[in-house]
Amino acid sequence: MGGFVPYAVISVVHVGALAIGAHAIAGPTKLLLMPALALAVLWTARPLAAGRTLVLLLAAIGLSWLGDGAATFFPFLPELPVMLACFGLAHLAYIWLFARELPTRSLPRWTAVYLVWWVVLLAVLWPHLGALTVAVALYGIVLAGTAATAARTDAVITWGAVFFLTSDTLLAFRIFTPDALPEWAGAPVMLTYTLGQGLIAAGVVRARRRRVS
Repeated sequence: MGGFVPYAVISVVHVGALAIGAHAIAGPTKLLLMPALALAVLWTARPLAAGRTLVLLLAAIGLSWLGDGAATFFPFLPELPVMLACFGLAHLAYIWLFARELPTRSLPRWTAVYLVWWVVLLAVLWPHLGALTVAVALYGIVLAGTAATAARTDAVITWGAVFFLTSDTLLAFRIFTPDALPEWAGAPVMLTYTLGQGLIAAGVVRARRRRVS
């Protein structure tokens, strides 16, 4: 998994820049995260034949990149709806990947906690969502779906999805209730995000290797 080292380094630099308020570094490094992760996947999976598993993984990473850079790539559109749309599509790719390509067991009963998470999150944020209520509710469904279907795979992917869910939960509070989190909250948002995406990618490549061998 040495191919993931550049991604890990960029992640550390990005999160560290956010923690100290170095936005001149945090901005560019954010846009490097998903390309570095895609390169890590391509490098570590290079002995494997191209297949639907890797295509779905790279599609999810690419859509996440568009979500990360929504303001940069789509300056003529409102940032938040575009970001939700890009990440929503990324999560649909992940759901397909976990539920159809990589499942090793049935859906565990404990994943019902994600339904509880969705209800509680909506109940807390509802007064602050305004015109985005439906979009956030739908996004929450696909995010919970990613976390739940990841639990049908292995522990690495499952934990990756948990970190991803944690990141988006923190981000939701940061966007809609900014007074509820401290100014430095961007660092834990991106720390859990980079951990989540990295673990998912590494877990998928490892699972693919196991199936091929």
